[in-house]
Amino acid sequence: MKPGAGEPIPPLPARRLVDRIAPTQEGILRSRPVHRAEIVAVLALATDLAIGQPMQFAFRSCALGLRLADRLGKSASERREIYYQALLRYIGCNADTHVLAALFGDEMAFRRDVARADFANDAEMLRAVARAILRSRPEASWLRSVGAVLGGMARAKSVSVPVLAGHCEVAERIATRLGLGAVVARNLGQLYERWDGRGLPKGLKGDAVSPAARIVTLAQDAIVLADAFGRDEARAVIAKRSGTAYDPQVAGAYLKAGLNLHEGLDRDFEADEIVALEPGASDPLSEPEVDEAFMVVADFADMRAPWLVGHSRAVAELAEAAGAALGLPSADLAALRRAGLAHDLGEVAVPVSVWAKPGPLSTQEANATRLHPYHSQRLLAAASSVTDISELVACHHERCDGSGYHRGVRIAALPVAGRILAAAEAYRTAIEPRPYRAARSPDAAAAALAAEARAGRLDADAVKAVLTAAGHRAVAKRSLALAGLTPRELETLRHLANGLTTKQVADRLGVALKTADNHIQSVYAKIGVRTRAGAVLFAIENGIGATK
Repeated sequence: MKPGAGEPIPPLPARRLVDRIAPTQEGILRSRPVHRAEIVAVLALATDLAIGQPMQFAFRSCALGLRLADRLGKSASERREIYYQALLRYIGCNADTHVLAALFGDEMAFRRDVARADFANDAEMLRAVARAILRSRPEASWLRSVGAVLGGMARAKSVSVPVLAGHCEVAERIATRLGLGAVVARNLGQLYERWDGRGLPKGLKGDAVSPAARIVTLAQDAIVLADAFGRDEARAVIAKRSGTAYDPQVAGAYLKAGLNLHEGLDRDFEADEIVALEPGASDPLSEPEVDEAFMVVADFADMRAPWLVGHSRAVAELAEAAGAALGLPSADLAALRRAGLAHDLGEVAVPVSVWAKPGPLSTQEANATRLHPYHSQRLLAAASSVTDISELVACHHERCDGSGYHRGVRIAALPVAGRILAAAEAYRTAIEPRPYRAARSPDAAAAALAAEARAGRLDADAVKAVLTAAGHRAVAKRSLALAGLTPRELETLRHLANGLTTKQVADRLGVALKTADNHIQSVYAKIGVRTRAGAVLFAIENGIGATK
């Protein structure tokens, strides 16, 4: 999305799709059953990238958590809870990422530091905050650095409760949308709770914290600590935190088992291996369930920052409409719609602080942004049932003359659906604001796409179909009759979705701060959420945002 210079990235080895401009009769979407655990595995890998952990972190902690479950004699239903808790524990942490980036710069590096710390220990958290502040201000004087660190610690405390509560609510909501049930959703809402009651946001204590949350918290910390300091040091830290951060029974089982629990975990797992570990049998998803799962993928990618709200859904809608105008068969349209929803999943591999940078990017930053289609492709390719969609996703920044990225391929290697996706993505991105530029008008975006087609960079037929489908109505309004919201409450929700603070909402509405807060609380009550992050996800789910 953000342009940058750099050499094309070598492609992943993968089966190529249709090479002709005419749609195929059989379509490009193969009739392969999609299982819920496959989509969860893709989301787990994406979450690893988003929180700054190595890919496979969730897979490895899932395997470790299940080994602990065996040691503790957990039932099949409890093992299922542990399985999904490990894979999706941090799924809500992509919300409010722009807040962390604004406070600490590279939010991924900050999250890596925090993952090693005991967040109830002020000294350990101060060190993590200090590293983040100093990293973001390398030229600052000693005195200014000290002031920045102290200020950063104060701000971190003030935002931690609402931000972490938002992470929990988003995780619960996503679990529900994926059909994982109320118990798994509840467990995911406890990702920051602790045995000693000093966790967030509810301060649950002891057995009030679900067994899955207790086991997975220790398992994931064990992986992080072992990677950072070695297994012996990890065991020492876990022993020290037993009875505070960790359930003593869980910590005791881990320590009693010795280093054997980690054997075989220091390797790359195939997603299929993790899917096979799912406790109990699972039926393939229905087509509507697959569509909803891809909606979750889209919303996960777009909730990182206010300027992304609704982008992936809008690209998918426009691409599908353009594909229908070109007469693509229904299977191709389904693949195109799902590729549009998932195309920017790989953006989570790049810190929000880079995407938010108002000025020119460094060469390193530019090359990182150009890799996001590669990451999108790689993440989706992990699920064998959607490899065709991963190939389409790889096309969304390619150009017919070979000047695109990440593979730099030419028109002969781009299927018609891939050309449509590239044109739809270019149009939608142009009419949406970004931190480094204002939005273009629909007419200006249409003119720019037409120029790209004349220059041979975008396919002319795809551009024509996209512009016809857009109808030059990039800001078409949705129905106001949503969850009983009044027009003023809908406007309030739109402002929340675009990252405005309560004070900024008040200023936009021309009302007092207390009145704005009353509007916000009324919105929360009507749409059934508790946090700002939950409201933002609701807005994304219902197509509400500045670009709608």
